[in-house]
Amino acid sequence: MTAGSAAAKGPGASEAEVETSGKRSGGDLVSMIRYTSTTTGRGGKGNVTPVGNWTPPACWYEPRSAAEFSKYVEGMYDETVNTPGQHSYAKASVGMFRNEYKDGKYKNYNLDKKDEGNWWVAVRDEDRWTEPAAQLCDKQPFWVENGDAPPVENAVTPQVLAELAYNRIQLPKTEVTLAPETTTKVNLPTWAWLDKARFKETSVTAALDVGGLNIQATTTAKPVSLKLAPGTPDAETYPASGECTINDDGSIGEPYAKGKGDQNPPCGIRYLRSSGDGTFKLQATVTWEITWTGTGNPNPTQLPNGTFGNDQDVTVQEIQSVNR
Repeated sequence: MTAGSAAAKGPGASEAEVETSGKRSGGDLVSMIRYTSTTTGRGGKGNVTPVGNWTPPACWYEPRSAAEFSKYVEGMYDETVNTPGQHSYAKASVGMFRNEYKDGKYKNYNLDKKDEGNWWVAVRDEDRWTEPAAQLCDKQPFWVENGDAPPVENAVTPQVLAELAYNRIQLPKTEVTLAPETTTKVNLPTWAWLDKARFKETSVTAALDVGGLNIQATTTAKPVSLKLAPGTPDAETYPASGECTINDDGSIGEPYAKGKGDQNPPCGIRYLRSSGDGTFKLQATVTWEITWTGTGNPNPTQLPNGTFGNDQDVTVQEIQSVNR
């Protein structure tokens, strides 16, 4: 991590609300963005995967007051020069960085101008810091006068907060209920459905109140469809596209009930051959529509849809007949 960079810590999510924030850790300045996550359902969870090539930012810039920035640089300097066995080049590097803002281009961290502007620092998502995209925010901390726009891409805005919140959405495990439950028969329609109680809207709110900037954004994921992939080309899906849309009550598909044996399911699979001594990997993937609202943006605005799914084993047997 280069001097002046920061790392962003995310909370993930839980079944209840959870709030976390950036904090100081040794000489590292971490993100001051606070995340509040709400999720529904139980069982395993996972991160949403954007549809297409879009990804949330791996790095961005945040403001710091003159006092906060001064405290950070002095703390980083003291920690580096006082660490036993620290390499001389590290001490020299941090010394040069400190001098730039204390006695060089700037004077005493601009503390005498503390009411006239803020420092802006590069922040990297700590879970993605090895990605090339995380290295793009390589500008050293810079001063921005009040009312001026930071002259960089990815300066934090409500939309950037919404995109960062997108990366912290946690979704329930996509395990469909089947009838027959685990073992079905060749050419027998297998019904598939998802309980409406497990697939409700989930949201993450990201907020930043630092350096005179007070903004927030809430990113919300809403389930819209279920995609079934049988795990073998020797199968048919219901509907033929394999895409089961969400019902008005929030459920997907329809539970099997006695007396429906001669009907095709609104959502399901018909396997055309046996799985032999093994199983087929049925992949169930839910597509989520994702929108955001926030400071200056009261109406829901689209972000790329996201998906989350998993595999489950299905055993398919031949129907045994008896010749007399």
